Amino acid sequence: MSYFFYSLSLTLLILATVAYFTRHRWLHLIPIPEPLYTRLPTSFRDDVEAGLSSSTFDLTANVEAGDSRQGLDDAGKKEVQAIMKRRGVNFDEARRIFMQERFKRNGIGPDGRPRDPKFVSFS
Repeated sequence: MSYFFYSLSLTLLILATVAYFTRHRWLHLIPIPEPLYTRLPTSFRDDVEAGLSSSTFDLTANVEAGDSRQGLDDAGKKEVQAIMKRRGVNFDEARRIFMQERFKRNGIGPDGRPRDPKFVSFS
């Protein structure tokens, strides 16, 4: 009986070691649910520290001025962070993707004009 438990524990140890060293091959296949609550930044300083700032979207002026507002929109922050994590892009690219998706949902073309067939423009 003790040989059985010894063999079983040795087999499990070997399998766990193999799984650990090959995790980059199979870990992305496991569906991992998002946590129910993730701490979002609540001020511009927290937004900068979370990586939600860049040279083209600079929040440091808000921090230096002591801006007391809540920071960026919570829903937008969560979506941009999800895009950054899912696609592995930087903040500027994630913000561009977010805005393109938002424009598409609202019926706005990539050139900024509405896609409504009844739209009339005088230039």
